[in-house]
Amino acid sequence: MNLESACIHSPVGSIEISGSENGIRSILFLDTESEQTPVPTSLQECVNQLIEYFTAKRKTFDLKLDPVGTDFQIIVWKKLQLIPYGKTISYLDLARMTGSETNTRAVGNANGKNKINIVVPCHRVIGSNGKLTGYGGGLWRKEILLKLEMGDRIPGLFAGL
Repeated sequence: MNLESACIHSPVGSIEISGSENGIRSILFLDTESEQTPVPTSLQECVNQLIEYFTAKRKTFDLKLDPVGTDFQIIVWKKLQLIPYGKTISYLDLARMTGSETNTRAVGNANGKNKINIVVPCHRVIGSNGKLTGYGGGLWRKEILLKLEMGDRIPGLFAGL
């Protein structure tokens, strides 16, 4: 398996995508604006679907994924994919989806280890009080992604796509 990668520009900054013919391994937000790179064939469909997502033309993803994690993390990441577009759930709700409401801390840790951002929608998990809580990509990105999914038009969000 030969991992390939590409850097693309998005409304929430530069994103690095990596994967192979086995599937997408990661979609990571970069803290600094990076130069866009050529997109290998194995990643092209992912880029196409992300563009559709950012232009409000896609609500679900149909991509082969190749996540790397523990068995428990993989279970949590699969449960994240069940959260509908435009909806949010709490960490407690996510723990219940895994079969135990006492697992909120473990679920939160697994959620934070997700490396396939947007497609595995960890941004849809919020605090029990309804407030936005930690997000590896930055709370400002989480807020934009949730507003996009709620149908809010964000000035300049679709520029350049």
